[in-house]
Amino acid sequence: MKNTKRMISTIYESLHAKDLDELEDVYKNWASDYDNDVINLAGYVGHLITSDLLLKYLNNAEAKVLDAGCGTGLVGEVLFKNNFHNIEGVDFSQEMLDIAKQKQIYKSLKLVDLTKKLDYEDDFFDAVICAGTFTCGHVGPEALYEMVRITKEGGLICFTVRKQEWEASPYIRIINDIEKTDSWIKLEHNTCDYNVKEGVSCQLCLYQVN
Repeated sequence: MKNTKRMISTIYESLHAKDLDELEDVYKNWASDYDNDVINLAGYVGHLITSDLLLKYLNNAEAKVLDAGCGTGLVGEVLFKNNFHNIEGVDFSQEMLDIAKQKQIYKSLKLVDLTKKLDYEDDFFDAVICAGTFTCGHVGPEALYEMVRITKEGGLICFTVRKQEWEASPYIRIINDIEKTDSWIKLEHNTCDYNVKEGVSCQLCLYQVN
């Protein structure tokens, strides 16, 4: 019960954080318990469904992959176990990155704010994967523009958007805007389970950059 209360309290705080500093504090205090709380208590499967979808289309194990909002490395673990070892991770929480570093699955890890311009050249990655980051309180759909910019032609962008965030923010408009400029094409878009034990769903999207 104590763990459950901590999880619910932390998620509530993160959804209603007033600014980035407050949100950073949430994840700073949560990092050591994050994997257990989201997987065992909330039934989080976002890292699994996103990785599985990307791996369905990404066949080159040498591909350079960005794990955007990598957190403690849940997505990285799945990719690494599937022999993808050229993975870079970025996150805005140093404490979460510290946990990810211990897993020794990333080629590099950087402290990055995904709401700002990314310090990568155009057409840099073969794929970008973003699971559990498009949620309430921080990163919004505008970040998709930068993901498209840094992804190579023919590269893949795979991401989840939590149900509440999908409904509250202009994801549909921005996704359609990118599509109208012929910058990417939709490969798959499905409604999937996200936090199974909480009955929360998400949009699971896969696009190919033109």
